[in-house]
Amino acid sequence: MGGWRVEVLSHHRLDGPMAPAAREVVLPLEPTVRRVVLADVGDGRIVGEGQDLASIGADGRERWRHRCAGKPHEAHVSGNRLLALTYSPDYHAWGFLGPALLFDLDSGRQIAELRGERGSPVGGGRFVLGLGGYDVFDTWLHDRDGTLLTTWRSYGHYVPDLDGTVRVVERGRSKASRVVRLLPDGGIERGPRLSHGQVSRPVVLADGTIVVLDAGVLRAVDRRLQDTVLAELLPVPPDEAWRFHGELSLVDDRLTVTVQERSREVPISHVTRTWSLAVLRPSHG
Repeated sequence: MGGWRVEVLSHHRLDGPMAPAAREVVLPLEPTVRRVVLADVGDGRIVGEGQDLASIGADGRERWRHRCAGKPHEAHVSGNRLLALTYSPDYHAWGFLGPALLFDLDSGRQIAELRGERGSPVGGGRFVLGLGGYDVFDTWLHDRDGTLLTTWRSYGHYVPDLDGTVRVVERGRSKASRVVRLLPDGGIERGPRLSHGQVSRPVVLADGTIVVLDAGVLRAVDRRLQDTVLAELLPVPPDEAWRFHGELSLVDDRLTVTVQERSREVPISHVTRTWSLAVLRPSHG
């Protein structure tokens, strides 16, 4: 029985930085207003417009609007709860990190103000929130009212699983980052070690396998935290990983990997490499 495989279909190299992956759209009923789609909800969507967060129906009509202290840039839905992550308008000790705001999805009523740089829904109106930096490298589980339920000493990109646990592709630790599982009792099951802590957001395949770009190497990590090398795309020296920034996107069975390399010296220049890969399902028998 074979596992997931990839086949490189094309590879391009361009001088210059990668294009931003924005979800900015122009809504048809308001052609002069630019809004960013943060989440799709049933037949509608949650959008950000400056410091405003709004729920828009399929007909383009606004259901509710909330003025935030910061700028919403990411939103997650769990049951009838909405978690919005925001940027602060002013620079401070945590950069431009703003509060994480918990809302009633139906009415737009703000329920709680929380803290976190990354988040993920885990069902039943609950969310995990995480933050890394200084002496903080933590994930917090909050219930539908914002109450803190559980804490873990781990932080990164979150992948919730059907069994109620959450896998984390840890980000921020330069040497000790891993792919781990957060257990309901606050314990942590540790999986494969990563080459560097500045790993990009992973993609998730149909059976829950995580695909991670780890210092130029594509790795697959299954639900049991067993890992396999899918492809070695680009040699990245461990002490120079700071010069490389990668992004992954998956549409059906096509995986796109983009890596931007920054020059060592000034003046700063960039080279962007893009791979298109076919993702081949495991064979059985």
